Amino acid sequence: MAPEPTSPTDDAQAALPAGPLHWLRAGRLEVALAPEAGGRIARIRFDGVEWLIGEQQEAAAIGWGCYPMVPWAGRIRQGRFSFDGRPCQLPVNFGMHAIHGVGFSRPWHIDLLESDGASLSLDLPEDPYWPFGGRALQQIHVQRDRLKLRLAVQAGAMAMPAVLGWHPWFRKPDRLLFAPSAMYLRDEEGIATLPCVHPTQGPWDDCFINQTEVTLVAAGQRLRLSADTDHWVVYDGAAHATCVEPQTGPPDGFTLAPARVQPGQQLELNVELRWEIDTGEGH
Repeated sequence: MAPEPTSPTDDAQAALPAGPLHWLRAGRLEVALAPEAGGRIARIRFDGVEWLIGEQQEAAAIGWGCYPMVPWAGRIRQGRFSFDGRPCQLPVNFGMHAIHGVGFSRPWHIDLLESDGASLSLDLPEDPYWPFGGRALQQIHVQRDRLKLRLAVQAGAMAMPAVLGWHPWFRKPDRLLFAPSAMYLRDEEGIATLPCVHPTQGPWDDCFINQTEVTLVAAGQRLRLSADTDHWVVYDGAAHATCVEPQTGPPDGFTLAPARVQPGQQLELNVELRWEIDTGEGH
């Protein structure tokens, strides 16, 4: 018997199998794509070291790999926001809130697959999941010591709000080197608020303003992350993993910092992950 289709009220925490993997390779870097599992990267291996929390039996869809968050990133408070003066209600799928967009649990289409790169796309719905339509695109390119990711959303016939992000679940590093300049304080609902404040000590599940590289140190390697954005979410409260998530805006961004994408226009996010051998120097 075929499984029942996942509803918007449980897709975030429902188990999501990886499906077929497509491996991209260059030099010592190997990356496995799982297009059927939300277009995510299922595995990243550099010089034999595994960097991601991979698929596990009964693992929640939002709890493994590195997946695109589109057309919003993080939580939308109670799934509610206003756009062009009209109220909108998204289905809640994480407690009382709507989390991480609609792309992480849907199969993506492979438009191009090469030995060291791929392009994928997803037609966004125009229904209660997401009323605006549009199209999501991602490009993944593997080089000898780095992984380049491009995520974009293109509005269709109507304007739409958008916040994009990548959500990698990194295996717990030995060290996280991170020096943000400010952070969004979370309220009693766990939702980011304004104004921004001076960063507090971790553990974190917070959004920060950060204009410098973020570095993870593990297994004799350094992974340096950079992006063309100054918004980063860091979640390091789990014993087994740390998430470092570049985003074009904050959680609840449709209310806090709305970005409007006009019909036919795109919003994009570019991220680079670069590996090097850890010499023990620096902090």
